[in-house]
Amino acid sequence: MKGPQKYRSKGRIFADILRAVAEDGPVKVTHVLYKANLSHDRLTKYLQQLEESGLISKEQDGDRAAYLITDKGTRFIAEFRKMEEFADAFGLDI
Repeated sequence: MKGPQKYRSKGRIFADILRAVAEDGPVKVTHVLYKANLSHDRLTKYLQQLEESGLISKEQDGDRAAYLITDKGTRFIAEFRKMEEFADAFGLDI
C-alpha cells in the first residue's frame, strides 16, 4: 500500500523545471513535461512565470519553443539546493 500523497511546493516545482532545462537545454516543452512530472497546463503556466522572472528564456523556432536556463536561473538552483540541505539537516520539508 502506498503512503500518503506528498505534494511539492511551488519552489520545488520551479527547481525541478529549472533542473530539467539546465541539464538538457535548450529543451522543448514535452521534454520538461516528463522530467518535471507536470500536466501540460500547469507546466505552461510555470514556464511563463519562470520566463517573466528571468529564470529561463524562450527561443522560438516557427511554432515550436525551446527553453534555456539563464544565469539567474542557475543561481536559483544553487540557492534552492542550499535550502534543501538545510531543511534535510533539520528533518524539514520545503
